[in-house]
Amino acid sequence: MYAMWRLQVALCTLSLLSLSSGGESKARSCSEVRQAYNAKGFSLVNVPHQEISGEHLRVCPQGYTCCTSEMEDKLNQQSKLEFENLVEESSHNMRTTFVSRHKKFDEFFLELLDNSEKSLNSMFTRTYGKLYMQNSEVFQDLFTELKRYYTGGNVNLEEMLNDFWSRLLERMFQLLNSQYHFTDDYLECISKYTDQLKPFGDVPRKLKAQVTRAFIAARTFVQGLMVGREVANRVAKVNVVPACVRALTKMLYCPYCRGMPGLKPCHNYCHNVMRGCLANQADLDPEWNLFIDAMLLVADRLEGPFNIEAVIEPIDIKISEAIMTMQDNSMQVSAKVFQGCGQPKPSGIGRSARGISDVFSARFRPYTPEERPTTAAGTSLDRLRVVWRTMQHSVIDIKEKLKESRRFWSNLPDDICAKGKLTESDEEQCWNSHTKGRYFPEVVKEGLTNQVNNPEVDVDITRPDTLIRQQIMALRVMTNKLRNAYNGNDIYFQDSSKFSNLTAVLKLR
Repeated sequence: MYAMWRLQVALCTLSLLSLSSGGESKARSCSEVRQAYNAKGFSLVNVPHQEISGEHLRVCPQGYTCCTSEMEDKLNQQSKLEFENLVEESSHNMRTTFVSRHKKFDEFFLELLDNSEKSLNSMFTRTYGKLYMQNSEVFQDLFTELKRYYTGGNVNLEEMLNDFWSRLLERMFQLLNSQYHFTDDYLECISKYTDQLKPFGDVPRKLKAQVTRAFIAARTFVQGLMVGREVANRVAKVNVVPACVRALTKMLYCPYCRGMPGLKPCHNYCHNVMRGCLANQADLDPEWNLFIDAMLLVADRLEGPFNIEAVIEPIDIKISEAIMTMQDNSMQVSAKVFQGCGQPKPSGIGRSARGISDVFSARFRPYTPEERPTTAAGTSLDRLRVVWRTMQHSVIDIKEKLKESRRFWSNLPDDICAKGKLTESDEEQCWNSHTKGRYFPEVVKEGLTNQVNNPEVDVDITRPDTLIRQQIMALRVMTNKLRNAYNGNDIYFQDSSKFSNLTAVLKLR
């Protein structure tokens, strides 16, 4: 009986101690949590001074807590906002690279093309005078079409260049044979003999090869930079689903509710949360890497023998060489045309005292560096060569930046969860989703299908993100164009409507 009484006393004592311990737990201060919560910009109204019972919590552990339902809701919103900012900040440098390089390359190219036109206009005005000025629209149209092609117009470069040489042949043939009258039908007949006669020698063929390769590479490269920029901007504005918000709140702010606001998440814990929340972004990576590799190939073209400066800067000299070649062969060319198209009727207007041929005998003489024409702003071609060298360094620079952006999206969780920045380096002193201690679950692989076993984020692997799939398609289309450009093939003029559709896809939100 005595033994039974002593056992009852002992049990009562343990019960009292337990109640005493629970009372101390209830009385634990929330002052650190209040301070940290207030530092986030939240009001301290209705924030408990001491721990309260946590049955009301829907995300965080429901033991004694420093969080009310209102606090948990606000921390949910804060988690979503901080995650969006983390992705934006982590991708900022990469996105800025595309923006700045696109702007610089585009401005340089248009400046160089504009300067080339002014150089030709100045040179030909000095060399051929009034004759050039009366026919200058042929050359103006050439540069207008080159600019239209570069800026995305539906222009077939080869056909446009063929048309330029045909028009130039018609004008020069009339000037060299001004004693005759030529009908429109006769002029059309002349243009049919362009390939057979080769009145301009080999210049048109060489210039066509150089211009098409250089312009295809330049246009595709600058549009690749644009597509890379747009895709990166769209993907960086991450779609945060409710399951991800819950996981983020549990990782970032449930330590507040447990009275440990300074406790950072464990490194591997963070990885699982971020790989779940960024699963769709990781699926972009394979297509992104192929796109980057294709951009690097076209960048190599811009540094090679068909680089822009090597083509545009001497275009005036090449055209003048072609004119001189026709001048030298004018007798033979005229005879063959008359033979094929028939003898034209005399115009009834005699040649001037100083004949057209005499005017053309004012041979083109290459300028010395001091004589070379300048733009309206006083920018000489020599200075533009310096600008081009700077641009060459920029191409080298962007190649390095592009290489750095490979595997960017699959590495994004690693960048965000960097130890010391967001996570705790001490694996024993970190938040493991319910308390301070080691995190034991394995880290899942990246990508949507691998999230089926993610212990932290409930990811629906049957519903890929629509926006991400659109960006994957946009990259796939652009990569195809880049590969064609590297091989010197122009497919833009054939499917400009498709590129418009691509641009529309990129603008979808």
